[in-house]
Amino acid sequence: MINESYKQMLTQKSVIRELSEYATARGKEIGYENVYDYSLGNPSVPTTQHYTDTVIRMYREEDPMTIHGYSPSLGIETVREAVAQSLNRRFGMNYEGKHIFMASGAAGALAHAFRAVTKPEDEIIVFAPFFPEYREYIRRTGAKMVVVPPKTDDFQIDFDAFEAALNEKTMAVLINTPNNPSGVAYNTQTIEKLSAMLSQKQQEFGHDIFLISDEPYREIIFEGADAPYPARFYDNTITCYSFSKSLSLPGERIGYVAINPKCTDADILAVMMGQISRGIGHNCPSSTAQLAVMQCLDETSDLSVYETNMNLLYDALTDMGFEVVKPAGTFYIFPKALEEDAVAFCQKAKAYDLILVPADNFGCPGYFRMAYCIDTEKVKRSIPVFKKFVTEEYGKQ
Repeated sequence: MINESYKQMLTQKSVIRELSEYATARGKEIGYENVYDYSLGNPSVPTTQHYTDTVIRMYREEDPMTIHGYSPSLGIETVREAVAQSLNRRFGMNYEGKHIFMASGAAGALAHAFRAVTKPEDEIIVFAPFFPEYREYIRRTGAKMVVVPPKTDDFQIDFDAFEAALNEKTMAVLINTPNNPSGVAYNTQTIEKLSAMLSQKQQEFGHDIFLISDEPYREIIFEGADAPYPARFYDNTITCYSFSKSLSLPGERIGYVAINPKCTDADILAVMMGQISRGIGHNCPSSTAQLAVMQCLDETSDLSVYETNMNLLYDALTDMGFEVVKPAGTFYIFPKALEEDAVAFCQKAKAYDLILVPADNFGCPGYFRMAYCIDTEKVKRSIPVFKKFVTEEYGKQ
């Protein structure tokens, strides 16, 4: 008999994917240039020329067994050491190669981090709004996801609600900053208060509470934003990272786990993750991708278009009367819908070929997400269409 749990998931398809598929199909009818598709968070800028040149050179010059063979379970040693040194230079940390575990993107990094610090029935606290796939990532470990409601005035942490959620079963707290879907980055004050509260609760409960920091959008930070590196503030921090957004490499599925050297069992956690890989088959990421990103650790793609697009949309949306917290990074903006039912709001928008994602699955009903990783020219063309939509459907001028 097939697994009923996964069979049931067939009836719960990703809303984002369904909307993206609809946009693609609609594009075949009217031309995709006429579909204002804000559904999918897929980077819209190319990777760096340096990365491309590095891969081409490797394919021409390097030993095929080196670039195509299995990497060690924990990742290629020289890559791990280079990642550690890059983080030390940039954030004033003291990582060594032994504190780095190479993973297949941020999803692979999270899969290992969750399993390294929890067992079934333990609790992992998550702050809304959150990436919807967290539900399955956590559920499949046997742990329980506990959601802290959103603080919608600024999308920082509601610390009263957070304290109410903390209990002796809390073994990890998951943060995503800058955040998908809100675009907000936790500021220094928030990270300091979070760290102090976790330190206090560790003493009160008599066990470690790990902070798992999911940071695939770390490099997409806008001018003037206060976006500190969380591991600098809390010893028991495990950072999960992907090069998908910084270097526009989502298809390469390459990232890492960085274990704070001051973390409990810091010297063995990466080794444990190698053993976890044996159980979940989520191991040995691409050797080519590891070796190529090693040459590009301190650079990014040209990410400036995202801030340009954000400013265009923020100004237009606020001018139309939307309530929206200005993003500090990422390529998402997260307005409040013009009616209580964001699903209905987004359905009405589809009639205008505006593809928007309702935020119910993000743990924040009444809001919607726009992924503005599209051409600026298309963003500009979408604004009059958006104005027509809100005028005709909601009487906004």
